[in-house]
Amino acid sequence: MRSFGIVALSVMLGGCASVTRGTTENISIASTPSGVEAVVSGLEVPTTCTTPCAIVAKRNADITITFEKEGYQSQKVQLTKEVSGTGAAGFAGNLLAGGLIGVGVDAATGAATDHKPNPVIVTMQPSVPHAAPRAPRKPRPPREPQAGT
Repeated sequence: MRSFGIVALSVMLGGCASVTRGTTENISIASTPSGVEAVVSGLEVPTTCTTPCAIVAKRNADITITFEKEGYQSQKVQLTKEVSGTGAAGFAGNLLAGGLIGVGVDAATGAATDHKPNPVIVTMQPSVPHAAPRAPRKPRPPREPQAGT
């Protein structure tokens, strides 16, 4: 009976996306030009890297990446979470095997989701230099009337 219980538990967990895919994923970050500072928020520990780089993020994290480089306009990219094909298969495996606990774990950890876009690639736009303010024009002295008019 004990062996049957172990086999049944293995089948239920085998379909679990948390087990088959894990609760974290690698996110690649790149930019044109390279050497841009990427500030990643939404992680347990705020992270900064210089492009090209990669981070490891929990699948359920709400991630925003801010790109900054002197001489360029800063850009923000909000990542979304989408259920991927393999994540859906793992999630469905829970339902087929009757693993209600696995469904709850997958939902809580976001194991069935992937962040999009991945890789995150941005093209930085040069910042517009601020024009120097013009000096105010000096008023011209009034013309003197010419004789004979």
